[in-house]
Amino acid sequence: MNNSFKKRVFLTTNTNFNELALEIFYYQAKYNPVYSKFLTLIDKRPETVLDTDDIPYLPIDFFKNHIISCSPVDNKTAFFSSSSTTGRGTSQHYLNDTQIYHTSFIKSFELQFGKITDYTFRFLLPSYLERSGSSLVYMAEELLKISGQGGFYLNDFKKLADDLTNDKKLERRVILLGVSFALLDFAEQYPMDLSNVLVMETGGMKGRRKEITRSELHNFLKQKLFVNQIASEYGMTELLSQAYSIKDGIFNCPPWMKVSIGQTTDPFELEKTGKTGTLKIIDLANIESCCFISTSDLGRIFDDGSFEVLGRFDNSDVRGCNLLTPV
Repeated sequence: MNNSFKKRVFLTTNTNFNELALEIFYYQAKYNPVYSKFLTLIDKRPETVLDTDDIPYLPIDFFKNHIISCSPVDNKTAFFSSSSTTGRGTSQHYLNDTQIYHTSFIKSFELQFGKITDYTFRFLLPSYLERSGSSLVYMAEELLKISGQGGFYLNDFKKLADDLTNDKKLERRVILLGVSFALLDFAEQYPMDLSNVLVMETGGMKGRRKEITRSELHNFLKQKLFVNQIASEYGMTELLSQAYSIKDGIFNCPPWMKVSIGQTTDPFELEKTGKTGTLKIIDLANIESCCFISTSDLGRIFDDGSFEVLGRFDNSDVRGCNLLTPV
């Protein structure tokens, strides 16, 4: 059953999304022990779920304390792990096959930006490079392999500035993707004209700098780097798909990913479009773990399915892949 889902996930459209999501829900309710027990504890029988709006979402913190998998896990099973900035533990996402993640991030990227081979990639991800198990670093490494142009910059801002200057002379299409604190440091120390570059932040101060809002971050980077817009990536260890914002912090999902808003007062009820609440995500690429995740992020969705990230719950673990300060 798992393999048949894999072949269908990336053929998902708005028309068949709900049908496939329900099929996978019944499968995971049966074969994922943790999700199955969660459904029992909240007194939700799978056979009573007839619409995606009725599907219960697994709290994201379960990835810190449980093995979320539909198949046995052993020492040969690959996994991605998160960082921990608060000492509350790290999330682990187990995969028997990383190919589905590989397919997901390639298709997600190309739906938003076009062919990977058209770009030179410059990655400024010091905190992620300094540990193992990062799904973001895995993605960046694979993008570099496909592109054949670019590199990583741990703390060498001068090298990055020199390479970006050379890119401009050669009229290359460049994406500079960085964690927020590193982009801020770079912009302060090497303000320069990057009007030819797509600058993309993936959030996260990691305790290195004072938390600021996404709007403040983007305004500062636009001023220092002479760009009209700042793009954003919304991703996390617990998901195998990414949403992207081209500008203004409005994110769009690939067809196999959908965001809903949960009420802050009732974790099992969904909020109306335009209202603020918790981000609840269906990521059909999460076939081997759980496709239905309730995050700690606050946001709102719009009529076209796009969404905005507004902050996070007080006392929630700070997730390094997102800049989520209450605004």
